[in-house]
Amino acid sequence: MDGAVASVVLFAALLHAAWNALVKAGPDKYLTTVLVACGAGLVSLPLLPFAAAPHADSWPWLIASACCQVIYYRLLAAAYQHGDMNLAYPLMRGTAPLLVALASVPLLGERLHWRQDVAIMLICGGVLTLTILRGASVGADTAANRRARRRATIYALLNAAVIAAYTMIDGIGARRSGAPAGYAMWLFVLTAVMLLLCSTSRWRELPAYSRTHARVTLLGGLGTLSSYGLALWAMTSAPVAAVAALRETSILFAAAIAALFLRERLAPGRILALTLIACGAIVMRLG
Repeated sequence: MDGAVASVVLFAALLHAAWNALVKAGPDKYLTTVLVACGAGLVSLPLLPFAAAPHADSWPWLIASACCQVIYYRLLAAAYQHGDMNLAYPLMRGTAPLLVALASVPLLGERLHWRQDVAIMLICGGVLTLTILRGASVGADTAANRRARRRATIYALLNAAVIAAYTMIDGIGARRSGAPAGYAMWLFVLTAVMLLLCSTSRWRELPAYSRTHARVTLLGGLGTLSSYGLALWAMTSAPVAAVAALRETSILFAAAIAALFLRERLAPGRILALTLIACGAIVMRLG
């Protein structure tokens, strides 16, 4: 992977961790995800006339991806509603690149260098280790908490499959579009419209919530648009599985944000798991 591409993907990972932290910090997880998605759509809409339009044969992929994105946002909110970020985020972001790597060879005909295979295993192993450590740390607790964590785990694993699906779809769609920036903007506009149409039961609450959390709309929208737009561009220049795996270093940035701004303590075991992810990122760069 070229150094410039790797740097772009790492910056995208930072942005991804930042907007996920906004969602987790929001009092209503679902409405916060709606604000983030709508923010990305609102930022994208006035820029569409200045961006190259995606080629016609990429539109089926674009529409399919928008449908997946709607499911993704709903599952994301559900996972964060029932479990904390330290449980759901590693499961979602750690399992997805493994699924992408397994699927990209038969579906996209890609062949990864052995160092990229090692990097994917390190990154996935690191984020999944975080989940194991989280489960071991909670020890004795109530049956209600255990049920909540099980629900969060189920939602997170389902979302990992959705993430893998839209990553594969967009890997193909962005390449066929001939215009990754235009593809990303149209994707977020369509996603915002579809998500709003699927949220009719919450429409009455949305205006007041959006006024109270206007900053989330702007910052979250810019964050998710920039993060995924940069990742889509990287997928046109590097193997999809490699980009997907390197992007999961967002867990490092999420840990730093949690420690610095949310005052969460990083235990030694968690630092070890994060080191595995950092090593994976380095190996991916060398591959």
